[in-house]
Amino acid sequence: MQANGDSGYRRLRAQWSGNRMLRRDDISSCGFSLIELLVVIATLSLLIAILLPALSQARHQARRAACAGNMRQVGVAIHLYAEDFDHTIPFGPSGRPVTGSNFYTVTGSVTSLLSLEDGAPVGLGLLLEDYLSHQPTVLFCPGADQPSEAQDQLARVGSAQAQSDFYYRHASVALLSGTPKTFHTRLSNLGRNSRGQPIAALVTDVQFLAHPSLAAFQVKTRTSHRSAANNILFAAGHVKTVSNRDGKLTVDIGNAPYDALEKILEMFEVADEHR
Repeated sequence: MQANGDSGYRRLRAQWSGNRMLRRDDISSCGFSLIELLVVIATLSLLIAILLPALSQARHQARRAACAGNMRQVGVAIHLYAEDFDHTIPFGPSGRPVTGSNFYTVTGSVTSLLSLEDGAPVGLGLLLEDYLSHQPTVLFCPGADQPSEAQDQLARVGSAQAQSDFYYRHASVALLSGTPKTFHTRLSNLGRNSRGQPIAALVTDVQFLAHPSLAAFQVKTRTSHRSAANNILFAAGHVKTVSNRDGKLTVDIGNAPYDALEKILEMFEVADEHR
């Protein structure tokens, strides 16, 4: 009896040991080896490396499209303004005397200003009260490469000098010396540029490079869309996105701010060719 009992005990123990080994085998077969784990990690890293640039590019394209949408709304506002003011485009008060921080008079027929030093609206700033009062931020680019200054600049209109993220070509004239003389340009007759081509481009993104030493005079580098493309609003009201990989739509003044006007106008004449 004792032998039979020992034999039965041994059989049960052997069976239990076999089941335990089976469970261990099952567990090991369900897990990952170190090599398999490293392969999975490497694959995920590769996928992330591929997808992140694509996601970044898509984000930049979305911001550029939003900027183009802003420009279209600015174009609608310009046309509404022209209907109310004898078909002329926004220009504003005569240029003020030149000071160390006020270059409006010498920026002649193009400006990014929304208001002058005394807060008087000028250029696209004339659209704010009646035509863009519910959407003033359309004067700023969602694809700006520097932190947005929209709220700060808009708060200055009416009390100090303010700027938008866009160049505006109002095509009017303010003289540097003597009594400023101005004339207002009709939307239907913008004239011709220095190359003899019809003036077509009214608003563009700011692609402006300046030496850091000019920051003390509020002349700073300001770019959009990583300087790779410009949105351009034409007098007819449509907007085009144009490649700027050749840099022809970038204004680089170095440390000579008084060359800025000429270079900005040259940029607009390049933009005219894309109408």
